[in-house]
Amino acid sequence: MIRNEANARHVREANKSFKATSKAKPQTDYAKAEQSFQENRERLKAERLAREAHAKDASK
Repeated sequence: MIRNEANARHVREANKSFKATSKAKPQTDYAKAEQSFQENRERLKAERLAREAHAKDASK
C-alpha cells in the first residue's frame, strides 16, 4: 500500500506540472494580428529612434 501511495503522489506531481502548460488559451485571429501589429510598431519605432540618433551624431 505504501508503494501505491508513493506512486500516486509522483503521478499527481507530474500531472500538476503538465497542467501549467495547457492553461494557455489559443489566440484568436484578431489577437494574433494585434500582437503582430504591436511587435512591428515597436520594431519600427526602435529603427526610427536609431536613425534619428545616428543623424544627430553625424551632424555634430
